[in-house]
Amino acid sequence: MADLMKFVQTELVAKKDFPVFGAGDTITVFYEIKEGEKTRTQFFKGVVIQRRGSGNTETFTIRKMSGAIGVERIFPVNLPALQKIEINKKGAVRRARIFYFRELTGKKAKIKDKRR
Repeated sequence: MADLMKFVQTELVAKKDFPVFGAGDTITVFYEIKEGEKTRTQFFKGVVIQRRGSGNTETFTIRKMSGAIGVERIFPVNLPALQKIEINKKGAVRRARIFYFRELTGKKAKIKDKRR
């Protein structure tokens, strides 16, 4: 049964080539929204808080500030509506999941750029 699940995950699910990103990176996610019969592309730009899971169940969480309110959104990597992901900035953080970022305000909430 496990072999059958692995076969379905590798062969039947379409893989999309997204850039490599991790926690602390600022990215823009473009995804399709269907409203009735119309479809349009919407984007969500923010800081990656975490990546979790593996294979078909992998997800990533993005946080952005909308006014004074923080908005988080969880995207599955294999979401068919995902069109593309752009990396705007690479951030230098020491952890894989930066939940402490939720409580930071002002200049403390800045993430330093990763040196190349």
